[in-house]
Amino acid sequence: MSRGALVGNVTAMLEDAGFAVSERCAIRPKSFDVAARRGDSLVLVKILGNVDAFTEETGHEMRRLGSYLRATPLLVGLRSRDEELKPDVVYFRHGVPAFSPDTAYNFFVEGVPPLIYAAPGGLYVNIDGDLLADERADREWSLGQLASELGVSRRTVSKYEDGMNASVEIAMALEELFEAPLTSPVDVLEGAEDVHDSDPTPEDPDADPDDAEVVTVLTRAGFRVHPTLRSPFKAVSEDGERDDGEDVVLTGHSAFTEAAEKRARIMSSIGRVADTRSVYFVEKANRESVDGTALVEREELAEIRDAEHLREVIRERADREEAA
Repeated sequence: MSRGALVGNVTAMLEDAGFAVSERCAIRPKSFDVAARRGDSLVLVKILGNVDAFTEETGHEMRRLGSYLRATPLLVGLRSRDEELKPDVVYFRHGVPAFSPDTAYNFFVEGVPPLIYAAPGGLYVNIDGDLLADERADREWSLGQLASELGVSRRTVSKYEDGMNASVEIAMALEELFEAPLTSPVDVLEGAEDVHDSDPTPEDPDADPDDAEVVTVLTRAGFRVHPTLRSPFKAVSEDGERDDGEDVVLTGHSAFTEAAEKRARIMSSIGRVADTRSVYFVEKANRESVDGTALVEREELAEIRDAEHLREVIRERADREEAA
């Protein structure tokens, strides 16, 4: 299957699952292919045939974007090396959860979350330690008795009850012994970090020197500017004084070319899904906005006094286009 067909299939699956899906980020470089929202859940999805092609730089960027946009970065792929990704198993690549399209379908469409995750050494599941302890107490088994049944140490059983995860084989043995479900699913959207000991969110990269003036103006206006390296926008800017959708602005900067117009349209599409505003700073433009992304000429930068002023400019230009 071509990558284009795979992206189309995954996008259609997300739409079938009730997600609003952004336009595909058909530009390079790109850290994710689509943004999708269902209710309060926003996901940034990268789609690859081979998940081993997912680079550390892309993983770092997606995790940073997840933090800025309050989103979950996800990787959907068919295989790793020469093996297909196993069904209903969550893998991790550079701190980003990864799984197959079938697993994604089961989770998003059928509402059946994966139970298993891959980590060095094999496949593991989450054990409900409190439930395990209750079941053992009901049987009046000691830690040593259960350890003997499982072929592990007493200390290992104690760790299971304290919340340590177990191999698939141990989990199956436990559920067979107690004739009860003792596992809990991998919470892909909220708690994937709980089963993956990932590094802290990577620090922001340095801003492009060509964007220094824009960064200076946004910073002076009260925004925290987070540069990006592999996204349709140059930065994500946060207004710390706001806690609604207008506290995040996707920002771009370049000459107003055909490529810039395409980027601005993609930014608008992502913004509609992610509930953010977007602005593109240009040298000169013969219009005020592109599909909801406000265009601001370089000469206007000096007139921007604060975050509220910038928000007004973005809102007015986007609203005028929508009313046209």
